[in-house]
Amino acid sequence: MPPTPRPLRKLGFLTIGLFDEADPRRGHESTLEIIELGERLGFDSAWVRHRHLQYGISSPVAVLSAASQRTRRIELGTAVIPLGWENPLRLAEDLATVDLLSGGRLNPGVSVGPPMHFDQVKGALYPDTAEAEDFGHGRVERLLDFVRGKPVTDFSGTEGFETFSDRIQPHSPGLGRRMWYGGGSLRSARWAGEHGMNLLTSSVVKAEDPDGPHDFAQIQLSHIQAFRAAHPDGEAARVSQGLVVIPTDSASPAQRARYEKYAAERTPRTAGPQGPARLLFAPDLVGTSEEIAERLHAHAAFREVDEVAFALPFTFEHEDYVQILTDMATGLGPALGWRPSA
Repeated sequence: MPPTPRPLRKLGFLTIGLFDEADPRRGHESTLEIIELGERLGFDSAWVRHRHLQYGISSPVAVLSAASQRTRRIELGTAVIPLGWENPLRLAEDLATVDLLSGGRLNPGVSVGPPMHFDQVKGALYPDTAEAEDFGHGRVERLLDFVRGKPVTDFSGTEGFETFSDRIQPHSPGLGRRMWYGGGSLRSARWAGEHGMNLLTSSVVKAEDPDGPHDFAQIQLSHIQAFRAAHPDGEAARVSQGLVVIPTDSASPAQRARYEKYAAERTPRTAGPQGPARLLFAPDLVGTSEEIAERLHAHAAFREVDEVAFALPFTFEHEDYVQILTDMATGLGPALGWRPSA
């Protein structure tokens, strides 16, 4: 087994926060309880996904605002907010507010591109400006400028009894250094590095070269290397990996069977690039902590990171997540050289 040049420094997890339409409060409460459990287990970070018009978290900033008041140490992130649905100025205000309420623990991750099913939703989302909206990297640049304190208006000062600022308020110093970009291509990785962001990698990459190798780990490694080559911090630039990882150390026989069935049903999509975008998926890792650690130590991209946000499967039950997180913190993390935070 090749050695790991970067010992695992930060262990995190990612959840979609599914809920039942008949009782959405219970699902959101479950997510908050899982984040609280993560803090007790010593995890360094908890991340939530973003789902619009689905039965998952549609407002991660609001959920993390609640989580910030029920935790004291664990970092809180979004992986990711699709900016095609957002007004960057308003989002910057919300992010700064939650960051301050959390004591500087927010790690906002974002992505670009048109909203999913845009033709069906644009009449509701952008009834007057759909054709004029920019869904490219310019939208991220606007958000970065606002979060980092650049002026948004040429007016400031006192007018009557009210005082106005020329930049977003509240301003949260340090938040600009904790902005993440969710990228799965060489272009997006380089762009994130050039703009001083951190890089979120996941279990999906683009196999952009039709004649090149279709090895997930090698493609993801090339993205990490391109990102760091473009980043002002070079090799110290932060990268987090987000594979789907399911340790089974304390799982019941029924849980193990369900986890293995879940992974097996998703395995065919990992055989080669999928669809016009040539998306390549990583296999889900199911097994004991020692088995998963061995596979990760042999993963070329994992060997280049010292932070992870392992993704929890979409459709499991609350007690399954409790078991998986407990095994991650007590078995898998230590097997990867990680130690829980105090």
